[in-house]
Amino acid sequence: MRELAGRLAALDPEAGAAVKVIAYFDRLVDGHAGLEALVRGAATLASCPARLDVPGHRVRVTADGRRSAPGGEIDPEWPGVGGVWLERPGQASAVDAMILERAAAAVRLVLDRNRVPEPVEIVLDETASPEARRKAARRLGLSSTARAVAYADGTTGVVITAPAGARAGIGPLVPVLDLPASLAAARTALRFTAEGTPEDPGPRVVRFDELGGAEVLAEAVGPGSEPVPDVRALERAAACAPWMLATLDAVATSASLRAAAAALTVHHSTLQDRLAHAKTVLGWSVHEPCGRLRLQLALALRRLHRQTTA
Repeated sequence: MRELAGRLAALDPEAGAAVKVIAYFDRLVDGHAGLEALVRGAATLASCPARLDVPGHRVRVTADGRRSAPGGEIDPEWPGVGGVWLERPGQASAVDAMILERAAAAVRLVLDRNRVPEPVEIVLDETASPEARRKAARRLGLSSTARAVAYADGTTGVVITAPAGARAGIGPLVPVLDLPASLAAARTALRFTAEGTPEDPGPRVVRFDELGGAEVLAEAVGPGSEPVPDVRALERAAACAPWMLATLDAVATSASLRAAAAALTVHHSTLQDRLAHAKTVLGWSVHEPCGRLRLQLALALRRLHRQTTA
């Protein structure tokens, strides 16, 4: 690497300096350097004070490599990446940008390396050993079986009953050692959830156990897959009237049209007028069982597409 840096420096000083920065931080990472050593490396290479400011860790090192108190606030004029800052105003040079990127990446590695996983993370981690998962399950007070849950905000957990109010997918009840598989199923169930608003009507909590054959739909819809014509018809219908999607969802999930009207708190004749309008936009009637099944599939596919692109 040193020889390569020398050759590059002769051709392009900035490129040679960048290679030296990469090699420098690679050596620190390979040597399991701590956070202070990484900040010291940034300060030394940049010839100016450097600072680390992330939750739980504040370190400042001067240009000559001495640690000092990180007093004062971060100046918004300082260049910084991932909580690592160079204490001089102005746009970072190409070399300074490389220093910040490599230092920030090394800091992330150190923080990840030192972080102690929570018991919930361990029981849901398929790469953890069975013994580690058993121990974590005991710490959580889990019985022999449990369910995994995936929330819409990206967090995960283990539940006994469905969370109230939260938008979530619930995995099947499994032995605690199979919780990673339950989590995968919970993430599938989450894709069938909705915000429960007029723009995105539907259930906020979905259990994988209740999906049945609909699970196959999730396998068919992924990033880049094109919506089928019925989903495009739903989007056109949604653009026609603010009540359209909520009305169609109520019809799809209610036992009868009168029950749907009651759920929407509208008169039965009003619902009939709405469905007549919906038929002209969708291209099919939802009065018959086959039409309602088609509508149910279209609504489910629409949620899957929205979850994929969100």
